[in-house]
Amino acid sequence: MKKQLLYLGLVGLMLPFFAFRNPSVGQQEKPKEKGFKKIFDGKSLKGWEGDPAYWRVENGTIVGEITPATVLKRNHFLIWRGGQPADFEFKADVKITKAGNTGVNYRSEELLPDLPFALKGYQADIDGNNRYTGQNYEERARTTLAYRGEISVINEQTDPELKNNLRTLAQRNNWTARQVKGSLGHSDSLKTSIKSEDWNELHIVAKGNHLLHYINGVLMSDVTDLDQVNGKASGWLGMQVHVGPPMKVEYKNIRLKTLK
Repeated sequence: MKKQLLYLGLVGLMLPFFAFRNPSVGQQEKPKEKGFKKIFDGKSLKGWEGDPAYWRVENGTIVGEITPATVLKRNHFLIWRGGQPADFEFKADVKITKAGNTGVNYRSEELLPDLPFALKGYQADIDGNNRYTGQNYEERARTTLAYRGEISVINEQTDPELKNNLRTLAQRNNWTARQVKGSLGHSDSLKTSIKSEDWNELHIVAKGNHLLHYINGVLMSDVTDLDQVNGKASGWLGMQVHVGPPMKVEYKNIRLKTLK
């Protein structure tokens, strides 16, 4: 009888351990964070808009997928229609296949009517090979504003015509009118904090002209944008599927906090 009671006691002690380790026993949710609100209900694309050929909800995640039958000719976005955030924090868990390329655009403008579901603006870059993950890339505009590991300042511009002729300062996918003011660490060293083909937490902080990108709590890029001709103070938020081979990206635990 004593052996039986001891066995039952051990089982009782081990059950919480197995419940934590085994997702089938109980899904682990993110603890509540002050000021953050969920902007994805986990069940539908309510509040979001994108091409259903590439976006769907599956198993509590937003899935962006390119198949051999739906190869892209240009990048597409799933756009959040709940507003155009200015100063904010954004968090989401992201998982992407090795060949995949995605990112979260923010303070962006739509390119309607010519290009539905296309966004132009700041992007927290993410790719399956983790070559670009964490950097600040401006989609359809000034290109790379900060590579992973860089603290950069984007030079002030005064000529409004530059907006229509960005190629003069964008060379080899790099915005040349910027200054690297410091380092957050070597790109390869920071890469070790990013899990391949697994869940990673993306955290964007945009306050004024200061833009920070974190992966798993590690600061990956830091941009101060002094360019009032090309910079944006608010705009649309959206997730990307990028031109390239078949791929799959998943987003979950998507939440937003408005900053004052």
